[in-house]
Amino acid sequence: MNILQEIFSGLKHNKLRTILTGLSVSWGIFILIILLSAGNGLKNGVTSNFSDRATNMVQIWSGRSSLPYKGLKSGRSLNFAEKQIVDLKDGLKETSGQTGVIEKNLTITYNNEYGSFSINGVKPAYNDIFNLKFDQGNGRFINDLDLKNNNKVIVIDRKIEETLFKTESALGKYVKVGEVMFKVVGINTKKERYGDGSAYIPFTTAQSIFNPNKKFYNIAMQVNGLKTKEENDAFNDRLKENMSQSLRFDPKDTQALYLWNSQRDYIETMKIFGGITIFVSIIGIFTLIAGIVGVSNIMLVSVKERTREIGIRKALGAPPRSILTSIIIESILITTAFGYLGMVIGVGLSELVNMIMQQSAAQSENGMSVFKDPTVDLSYVFVSTAILIIAGVIAGYMPARRAVKIKPIEAMREE
Repeated sequence: MNILQEIFSGLKHNKLRTILTGLSVSWGIFILIILLSAGNGLKNGVTSNFSDRATNMVQIWSGRSSLPYKGLKSGRSLNFAEKQIVDLKDGLKETSGQTGVIEKNLTITYNNEYGSFSINGVKPAYNDIFNLKFDQGNGRFINDLDLKNNNKVIVIDRKIEETLFKTESALGKYVKVGEVMFKVVGINTKKERYGDGSAYIPFTTAQSIFNPNKKFYNIAMQVNGLKTKEENDAFNDRLKENMSQSLRFDPKDTQALYLWNSQRDYIETMKIFGGITIFVSIIGIFTLIAGIVGVSNIMLVSVKERTREIGIRKALGAPPRSILTSIIIESILITTAFGYLGMVIGVGLSELVNMIMQQSAAQSENGMSVFKDPTVDLSYVFVSTAILIIAGVIAGYMPARRAVKIKPIEAMREE
């Protein structure tokens, strides 16, 4: 107890030295947390923006040939049909959940309210690919029975419900799509990023009513088992080759087929964040080194300044072990207390920024956020604090050990 009283008395007496030592610790821990949380927050934000659809999704769009091919002229308009979906299933075993997408802009009417919206004729697998959301009490998506029976059912986005039904629930109501009545069986509650909302009807129903020529220009699918950029690039090449044979165009024709592989983009994005993580780690290490140097220098100067005080204490009968113990405990107390302070401020600031970013995203039209959940693995913080404590103890112990070996009369002559 006497040692603690002595330590606190010394800290109070040397406020400037205590504050300088503590600030070097707090600043190091604070910067470390800010760097780690910023890196994780950006990574989580970008990753969450991939979550509105499957990360292993591939979409293709047919275009117009720009090169002649086996006697066929360039400039041909290319369109998909069921044959291309069959060719994908047979030729590319990695693919699953293939669905054609028939896209039409049509007027949807409910009583006196109406608007022009994107109508998508799709299969049930579309929901697995684009991760639509159906909260409890908001119905369902298109199912296999709807396809089999050409049911006139429709799923609408929340935006369409709000536009046409105002405060009334759309579920179970009938709307007119073009000139045909459809029953609303589901409300997609996922916040869409762009446009005024979309509606979804069974692929077979769309074919029979709105697409008599049975042609379409968009196919979406999932791809399984591809882990690397190289594997995805090889798959993309095989997919283009498959479609070039099916639609009869030159595989080198860049305008005949457009392709987006979300998994390839996801892998590339994660590589970028891997690089950012390494960069942040390096900066964090240098910040920690700077903190160690700061704490060590201050403790060295502190002990040197106290050589006279150590001599007086020895002259009064204080054992060297007691003097060393008080210096070590003082170093541990300062480093621990100010390290915790830096941690609290760093975590608090990160959470404040996260709250502001989330509020901004919630109020935005598309709901996107580039910063989310800036979590920090506190084990890094505790290890860093422990390293600073050890550095402070060593920096204080070595000169203190030398000082206690000096004869009291010589120590008291030190200025």
